[in-house]
This record gives sequence, C-alpha cells and structure tokens, in this order.
Amino acid sequence: MKKLFALCITALILTACNTVSGIGKDVQKVGQVVQGAGGK
Repeated sequence: MKKLFALCITALILTACNTVSGIGKDVQKVGQVVQGAGGK
C-alpha cells in the first residue's frame, strides 16, 4: 500500500511539474492528499 502511494505521488510530480511554480502547487496537492489519508 505504501509503495503504491509513493508511486502515485512520484507519477504526479513527474507528470505535473513543468515549471518551478508548478512544483509548489504539486507539493501543496501532495500535502492535501497526505492530510486526507491521515484523517481516515
């Protein structure tokens, strides 16, 4: 499960980060996903 989660995050970062400002948005999205997963 953790490997799948890490793979999804890596894929998200690699496909969505086209610019430096995009990296900040992606980090924010990852934080939201982690918060959502922690709340369950």
